[in-house]
Amino acid sequence: MSEASLTARDSRYDVLFEPVQLGPVRAKNRFFQVPHCNGMGYRDPTAQAAMRNVKAEGGWAVVCTEQVEIHPTSDITPYIELRLWDDGDLPTSTIYVSASAATSVSPVT
Repeated sequence: MSEASLTARDSRYDVLFEPVQLGPVRAKNRFFQVPHCNGMGYRDPTAQAAMRNVKAEGGWAVVCTEQVEIHPTSDITPYIELRLWDDGDLPTSTIYVSASAATSVSPVT
């Protein structure tokens, strides 16, 4: 295969690379990493950030978190998910949101 054939894109897919408005956020393209759990959760926010940052560096415009517990009654122990029970959980959230935002991705929590 020639180098030109590897970089050429069928024009039918151009729409995927156009910006799209998602409520108050304008995503740079239509690549959207859906929410999914990886088991790192609140116990390993740096790994959580690194995994999502790889997607952001790859050009994904929107990178979602995994399931997030929003109240102690939503605790699903023994499974490890992200938590936003109170302000004490904000430093953990800041780690993975900031990592993605540094790559011009639109973080969605």
